[in-house]
Amino acid sequence: MRLKNKVAIVTGAGNGMGKCTAELFAKEGASVAVVDLDFEAAKATAREITEAGGKAKAYMIDISQEENVAAGIKNITADFSKLDILVNCAGINGVNQMTHEVDAKDFDAVFNVDVKGVFYMTKHAVPELIANGRGSIVNFCSIYGIIGADESAPYCAAKGAVANMTRTDAVTYGKSGIRVNSVCPGTVLTELTLAKAREFEGGVQGYIDYMLPKHPIGHLGEPIDIANAVLFLASDEAHFVTGVNLPVDGGYTAR
Repeated sequence: MRLKNKVAIVTGAGNGMGKCTAELFAKEGASVAVVDLDFEAAKATAREITEAGGKAKAYMIDISQEENVAAGIKNITADFSKLDILVNCAGINGVNQMTHEVDAKDFDAVFNVDVKGVFYMTKHAVPELIANGRGSIVNFCSIYGIIGADESAPYCAAKGAVANMTRTDAVTYGKSGIRVNSVCPGTVLTELTLAKAREFEGGVQGYIDYMLPKHPIGHLGEPIDIANAVLFLASDEAHFVTGVNLPVDGGYTAR
């Protein structure tokens, strides 16, 4: 029970790595605020957690809208009485284009979710964490927040921003007992990744054949691989770890 008596918010928890993280947190004793723009998906995750004996409640929050975020966090802390952990998982891939091909509206669409969403959630969660006396924030970055890629310019730029926001917030809020870290996943075959893979030459299998050699470990990731890393960073076991953008990538960035 590594998160016993902790209250955690997990965004993007309706599916994929966010859902896996929320379920793992509940198994480890946390009460989980399951946040997603898709309220039906959030409710399904919360229902699965409670049916398994855990504690969870679903919330619909549009993380790209500050007023919605502020109201949502206020509701969550009223329901659970405190906040210990924030996991900023929600995000989008955006267009798979090079910089000179990207329309400004497509660039903005990615930044509104992947960067402003992290900013808004952190901004409104931090006062609750300070009031709690300590806390942990875990952002979802990406290997493309620490290295470059051939395309996906908006996504790479956004994740680079998240990586440095993680470092900056770690420095800023350390004195308040708040640790801030991120995970940087390699290729994990979530539905979001599969949607991108279906557009790849050769479809999903073509995408897997292309990405697999980039991971020296010899296989692609699963959501639980990332969730386990998030659990460590969120838990008191990582009480001396802050400002870290942790690759969980099968060796992708080790080359």
